[in-house]
Amino acid sequence: MHAKPTHMNMMACLKRFALLAAGLVISLQAHAGVKIENWQTSTGAEVYFVENHDLPIIDISIDFAAGSARDEPAKAGLAGVTRHMMTTGAAGMSEEDISRRMADIGAILGGELDLDRAAFKLRTLSNQRERDQALDIFTGIIQQPDFPEAILQREKTRIIAGLKEAATKPDTISSKTFMKALYGSHPYGLDSEPETVNAIQRDDLLKFYQTHYGAGNAVIALIGDMSREQANEIAERLSSGLPKAESPGALPAVPLPTQPSEQRIEHPATQSHIVLGYPGVRRGDPDYFALYVGNYILGGGGFVSRLTEEVREKRGLVYSVNSYFMPMAVEGPFQIGLQTKKEQGAEALKVVRDTLDKFIRQGVTETELKAAKQNIIGSFPLRIDSNAKILDYLAVIGFYKLPLTYLDDFNKEIDRVTTAQIKDAFNRRLKTDNMVTVIVGTAQ
Repeated sequence: MHAKPTHMNMMACLKRFALLAAGLVISLQAHAGVKIENWQTSTGAEVYFVENHDLPIIDISIDFAAGSARDEPAKAGLAGVTRHMMTTGAAGMSEEDISRRMADIGAILGGELDLDRAAFKLRTLSNQRERDQALDIFTGIIQQPDFPEAILQREKTRIIAGLKEAATKPDTISSKTFMKALYGSHPYGLDSEPETVNAIQRDDLLKFYQTHYGAGNAVIALIGDMSREQANEIAERLSSGLPKAESPGALPAVPLPTQPSEQRIEHPATQSHIVLGYPGVRRGDPDYFALYVGNYILGGGGFVSRLTEEVREKRGLVYSVNSYFMPMAVEGPFQIGLQTKKEQGAEALKVVRDTLDKFIRQGVTETELKAAKQNIIGSFPLRIDSNAKILDYLAVIGFYKLPLTYLDDFNKEIDRVTTAQIKDAFNRRLKTDNMVTVIVGTAQ
């Protein structure tokens, strides 16, 4: 028998629905240009703000240079465990308290962790009551994490079980092996294992938090129904109680492979999972736009890409094949990925390599370039058609110190790319003779 919903529960559900729906509403500013304001808080946090009163919603994110690249080999996974544990108890609130209080006002807590960043996100109604309660919870999470010992042990058990299960899956095996082979001892090559997670103790969380979650290491992004003055008050509130920590410093340079590397790993899966690549570009790299447009033609454009044409359409070797650049603080990976029947693996890999070699040697045609530009520029409004999407861009612009005009300039930069620039950039940046290849599930 279901309990009858109370008025408070119904209101919370309605509020939550409104917040979720807000992400689907097209922002008027997406068509008129996004005006980004930037300043520093009194404690040194960088702030990026877009004012938009279309909906009674505010979106906030705060990013720290506390991604997995800040881990140490013996305790790989510490960055992720720290970020997650911050949401399981803070400022005297239990995990249940946080969940209940957020649900009462329909607010949404989110975030993620990648190689470079640990991010926390908040979406709430802009009404003072809901906004203040949401900010109370959010501020407690980022300023006063409790790191409860009992929950740490529970989460370590859960994470280790997940790692062991993932270690049996060919896609996880291929991805982890590829990153380790590509980056070696560089921090981007680190990944958590059951034994490294098991070694993490509560003191490690406290030390990592105190070291990497300082105000001077924070980027705060805000968008929505608030004035510049209100945004500044929120930013000051979020940053004022953070640890007084030094900047962790820049990541080391990525060593480029000096010879080819190929690893073949047996697996009972019916298909071979193949990944190959090379260190690519960093955020703000001068070659970024030429490589971005070129990769759209090579393998990033779905069914209109050369790899799809050669490997799938002409030969039927795969259902899908793709390539991409992942720009990071230092050179993130350029990667090509595909899955194929084991007995076709060698042929599919040869076609991929031949297609890539030809692409780098001959470049692209004017017809291909024109079509790619039209598709990229034409779809760009969909990338900034909601506050949530713009918030993500604000965080990236702030964290990687990109120009405030980045969103306005994007299509102009795409349109400036020439066939000669694409050929030159790919020839300089990708050395196919020294690529890293991983094949999981090989033919007997």
